[in-house]
Amino acid sequence: MTAVAIVTLPGFNEIDSFLALSLLNRAEGVTAFLAGPAREVVSMNDVPTVVSAGFAEIAEASAVVMGSGQRSIEFAANTPFLTRFALDPRHQIIASQCSGALILAKLGLLEGHRVSTDDKTRGRIADMGFETLEAPLSVSGNIATAGGCLSAQYLATWLLLRLTNETETRRALSYVVPVGHAEAYTDGLIDRAKAADPEGLRRRAALGLD
Repeated sequence: MTAVAIVTLPGFNEIDSFLALSLLNRAEGVTAFLAGPAREVVSMNDVPTVVSAGFAEIAEASAVVMGSGQRSIEFAANTPFLTRFALDPRHQIIASQCSGALILAKLGLLEGHRVSTDDKTRGRIADMGFETLEAPLSVSGNIATAGGCLSAQYLATWLLLRLTNETETRRALSYVVPVGHAEAYTDGLIDRAKAADPEGLRRRAALGLD
């Protein structure tokens, strides 16, 4: 079973964590889980949420999504907090959603990468010396960044394509896409993911992994 850890911190954005959790867990062979610093975290809209794993499990996951939230700036500036992460893009797919990019940047994981993030975070990322993109999803190797809450659907689709294959991705998405627009909506999600990572996904297809 392929595990995906969704880092869910106090003040988290519900769309980022819950949308990814729901989409990813609809695919066979994939188990997504919320991981955080405590057994319970409270979202930006005061929703108490029980997480199923701590930071130790993040290092063992095949993929990690760094979610965003109201306190991302605070967490990104907290060195003792950052040292709790042991992420390795050589062996893990690592992604961020919106302001989660601040944490990946502070961990040194975005060096040499162009960054997609939300409008409020873009200036801070640029001030850190990174090139930002006016695009919902940016992928380079095993690193991905997404910008705008609803870009979580593009990020989840890309993760499904990388972790499973297009057939399974389409099957998983079939449960959630709008009725009456299913085919076009699914094609749009997959096309966006492929456009962000043409080489990586083409390589998987060439190896017979798609």
